[in-house]
Amino acid sequence: MVLRDTGLRHTAAVVLVAVLAGAGVMGGCTGTPTYSGELAFSFLEKQCEFGPRPPGSDAHEAMRDWLVEVLQGYADEVSVQRFTVLDTEGNEVVLSNVIASFRMDARERVLFGAHWDTRRIAERDPDEGNRDRPILGANDGASGVAVLLGLAAMMADRSPRVGVDLVFFDGEDGGNGGGFDSFCVGSTLFAGRMGDYAPIYAVVVDMIGDRDLSIPVEVNSMSACPSVVRTVWDAAERVGATSFTEESGTAVFDDHIPLIRAGVPSALIIDFDYTYWHTIEDTPDKCSPESLWEVGAVLAELVY
Repeated sequence: MVLRDTGLRHTAAVVLVAVLAGAGVMGGCTGTPTYSGELAFSFLEKQCEFGPRPPGSDAHEAMRDWLVEVLQGYADEVSVQRFTVLDTEGNEVVLSNVIASFRMDARERVLFGAHWDTRRIAERDPDEGNRDRPILGANDGASGVAVLLGLAAMMADRSPRVGVDLVFFDGEDGGNGGGFDSFCVGSTLFAGRMGDYAPIYAVVVDMIGDRDLSIPVEVNSMSACPSVVRTVWDAAERVGATSFTEESGTAVFDDHIPLIRAGVPSALIIDFDYTYWHTIEDTPDKCSPESLWEVGAVLAELVY
């Protein structure tokens, strides 16, 4: 992700609150099951065992195969969008969006997204000697995936009230810093290929594993889709996720932006105040099961 989306058009500024509310009262069992932060944290650690996972690496390929295998054990349907892009050095690399769907019978659907790639350079590392090294991405990459996998495990055990599509975007963090076009490649492709797919709303999670978690309201989300933000933050209040604050945060260009531009009301959950962002110190010890629980519990509240 990168800061400031100065070109954002408010294509989804109006959201029908009644529709969003209706998404929480459809058929299925009543009450929200307990979300496991410990299980989510185990998924975070497993991803980091592959090492840094930038597109084009062996670890990236192994991570994709593992992600598909895990989701096939949980979801009603799993599909992979494969596509080829040129990296910043002009080399062809294969990227893959992985999509896991639950309750295929449901007409009303919500989308939860996270990116699963990691950055190929640690350009913000305080040690100049480390800045050409790839990052492990425990928080920036693995944390969002871990939360969604924890939710997948819940939904496999008990169906949600609405149809849910978990989309694991590739190529979010491969940009060169010179502009937005080289970031969020997978979500841009996904948004351009949705066809008739029209979720009620989408929530993207990124960098939400920080031990010292504090999640303000992301500026682009509030500007374009205030009703989605309110829906998410109300859910946070209901489950006691105190890391969600009413403060206004930073404007971040992340995977929610292509979705908003495609007409999907979307919000980003992110704690961008993270000392180890794009450094080699973005490791599991900087994250916690408690932080993953807060975000996972909110997403579970939205769909049960």
